[in-house]
Amino acid sequence: MSSFLYSLGRFAHRARGLVVGIWVLLLALIGAAALLFGQGMDNSISIPGTESQNALSSLETTFPEVSGTSAQIIVVAPDGETVTDAALEQPIDDAVDDLKKIDQVDEVVSPYSSDVSGSISDNESAALITVQLDGSTFEISDTTKQELRDAASDLHENLPDGSTVSVGGELFSQNMPTIGILEGVGVVVALAVLILTFGSLLAAGLPLLTALFGVGISMALIFAATAVTSITSTTPMLALMLGLAVGIDYALFIISRHRDQLRDGLSVPESIARSVATAGSAVVFAGLTVVIALLGLSVAGIPFLTVMGVAAALGVGIAVLVSLTLLPALLAFSGERLRPKAKRAKAAKGTTDAAPAQNRFFLGWVRAVTKHPIVTITAVIAVLGVASVPALGLRLALPDAGGLPEDNSARQTYDLVSEHFGEGYNGMLIVTGSIITSTDPLGLMDDIADEITQLDGVAAVPLATPNRSADTGIIQVVPEHGPDSDQTKQLVHDIRALHDHFLDEYDVDLSVTGFTAVGIDVSTKLGQALLPFGILVVGLSLVLLTMVFRSIAVPIKATLGYLLSVGASFGAVTLVFGDGVLADAIGVARTGPVISFLPIILMGVLFGLAMDYEVFLVSRIREDYVHGKNARRAVETGFVSSAKVVTAAAVIMISVFAAFIPMEDVNIKPIAVGLAVGVFVDAFLVRMTLVPAVLALLGDKAWWMPRWLDRALPSFDVEGEALEHELQLAEWPAPDADFAVAADDMSVTAGSETILRPTSLRVAPATTHALVADSARAVTAALMALTGRVPQATGTIKVLGLVLPSRGPAVRRRTGYVSLAASVNPVDDVRAALAERPQLLAIDGVDHVANPADRAGLGTLLDEVATSSGRPAILIGCTNLVAARDLTPLDDETFAGDTKTLLLSEVSA
Repeated sequence: MSSFLYSLGRFAHRARGLVVGIWVLLLALIGAAALLFGQGMDNSISIPGTESQNALSSLETTFPEVSGTSAQIIVVAPDGETVTDAALEQPIDDAVDDLKKIDQVDEVVSPYSSDVSGSISDNESAALITVQLDGSTFEISDTTKQELRDAASDLHENLPDGSTVSVGGELFSQNMPTIGILEGVGVVVALAVLILTFGSLLAAGLPLLTALFGVGISMALIFAATAVTSITSTTPMLALMLGLAVGIDYALFIISRHRDQLRDGLSVPESIARSVATAGSAVVFAGLTVVIALLGLSVAGIPFLTVMGVAAALGVGIAVLVSLTLLPALLAFSGERLRPKAKRAKAAKGTTDAAPAQNRFFLGWVRAVTKHPIVTITAVIAVLGVASVPALGLRLALPDAGGLPEDNSARQTYDLVSEHFGEGYNGMLIVTGSIITSTDPLGLMDDIADEITQLDGVAAVPLATPNRSADTGIIQVVPEHGPDSDQTKQLVHDIRALHDHFLDEYDVDLSVTGFTAVGIDVSTKLGQALLPFGILVVGLSLVLLTMVFRSIAVPIKATLGYLLSVGASFGAVTLVFGDGVLADAIGVARTGPVISFLPIILMGVLFGLAMDYEVFLVSRIREDYVHGKNARRAVETGFVSSAKVVTAAAVIMISVFAAFIPMEDVNIKPIAVGLAVGVFVDAFLVRMTLVPAVLALLGDKAWWMPRWLDRALPSFDVEGEALEHELQLAEWPAPDADFAVAADDMSVTAGSETILRPTSLRVAPATTHALVADSARAVTAALMALTGRVPQATGTIKVLGLVLPSRGPAVRRRTGYVSLAASVNPVDDVRAALAERPQLLAIDGVDHVANPADRAGLGTLLDEVATSSGRPAILIGCTNLVAARDLTPLDDETFAGDTKTLLLSEVSA
């Protein structure tokens, strides 16, 4: 990975104009697609497979009059009067007639209708007009909504002074979130932090520029995608929040490494390449963990949540790509202007790892938390454990108008309905089923309604009626308590528990639906998805962490720390939104349950962000450890090297999330609070306090891994060990040497068995050589090692200028290997291998080709290759040197007899 990213950084520097041009063109094309094809947001929520969704879908066909969204207009009479007075009743009846004329209005229920009950309050001080519309909430046009408001306004003018008229209901219960000036405060804070971190306006501006560029592309993609799928308004907000935060952070880590290397004297091109290779490797892994966590949201099986996760993951993925390509190109344009001036004299000669003055605070911090690691670990766990306790009281529900700001008309309607009719009128349930077998549909519906009325928690049953064709019936049930209460949830369960009774008694298959039931089903399904989601995301990321850090303890410690951060985050959300602590300070409209998908969103996003800080901090510690420092010293130096940048990244992330807290959107506000608190806890208490203490306590054991597991897992090489090795061999075996193959002390083992003893060789380009040994296994091992097909090869090996085994994939793409040991048509097999135009071709087992015609044909083919232009280097493997010499002339230096020989006969079987 580090070697590939090194090459990518080199390319971005060389082709900086092309790279910037491509990104600008992409932004223009995707932005144009969003403008041309975007269809707007759709906040309708469906949960396929649940009882409420199936019933709602059925009603669209059998009872369309009640399947769409609805609105409410409440009229409150002046003090001392009632809504049954003629001065109020006549204007209300006239308003009902006017409402029926509005486009998309399917049915208007007058409070004075004899078909319904409960639309006039018990003391007759208020009346409720119900407007049923043709379509879901987000299928109703803005024109229709405005006409409903105008009708309510006209009604108010026709009523006596002191009357109150308010319009609300399900149609108006959700507001589309918008970007305001407060969100820009987070960007301003981020810029200030970056300026303090880098001491350079140019260096501080680049992370913001690239982050905003990446966010622009991801937002344009999301809006363009509305042409083919439904996307909720929360989706782009979450993508914006995450894309902006991680985009700034990822660029910050790369620029920080670049400036450190420039300070040490590296040239601009080399520093850019190495920054992308090292810090960029950590960015790739960190981004990958966030993407895995977000894509894991699909485990819940709820379409809108899956789309939200995919969109947010897309934003993070684009942020990674921008950081690895566009950012290096911009660094190339910046050139020497980013090289920091020396601020401190270098440490006295003979000392090592002297901490710069600006890092003395972090050096003191890490020494303090690692002086008595058990005390530190106990204290952090105790504090976060206590902070997690309130999370036990976290309540979940879908948002309704009760969570809107108090000056919102829908919220005012919600409160008036609750005051005059009871909270349950804001969350009526619909019980529906097929009654096609009934001979008395009206009587049947009345009988079922009478039984439901007797249930605990039922305030009223205002309507029980069949449809026009008398094949489907509905019963409206008003709970005694609010739509987000535990009592209403229990009522839904109680009605569903009577399903078999109604089926046996009345031959009716009843289901419970409606907005409230949908919300309850969403919460239930999300709760059931939390465990598999956690297992999937945590399990996959544990594997990735193990690959990165080559350790068992570090991934386990990282995951347990994450659980502490999640607990504290949930605890903070519960205190603010459930218990009202600081609720007024941040503009919480109403305390109570929070959005149902908050836990799974917080768990997913926080896991990814927690692993960001884990990788950026611990990878520097491991980097120092693998480069020779003892475990305790590596904790100090690695922490000091990365703590300043991790601190800046965390402050930026917190600022971006906190900037979304003042938003009125009831979906985003608790997510923003949870993420801001979670990042603070994870960055400063878990990663920068608990982690160094645990690593100091474990010492060398922190980096232990079983050998079999180390061999089984691929290496991610975040620390750039392979790149460091490659750079050291840049001028090996000689500054201007041109070898297709150069190897010193190359050996291959399988377990405890040595297959190929240490062997040294040189192969010039476009030459033909024999590789001979007494053991066919040794020959095969040597050929496969030299073509990048044996990762267990050790020694100093460079093939086609690429160091093995770290560049094995690249070597495999450039080389060919063909075995003739069991070949039916060896000439065709070799010809097919040559057709792929390898730069090095290994032909194994030629002494197994016994047929004279095959040997002659093979010899002719090799002679043709030897005289062709662009010929590859060829290695002929066998256990009999004569078998190779009979096929084609070999280069003289092949059998020189010194350390460069390819004659491996001394290798035992």
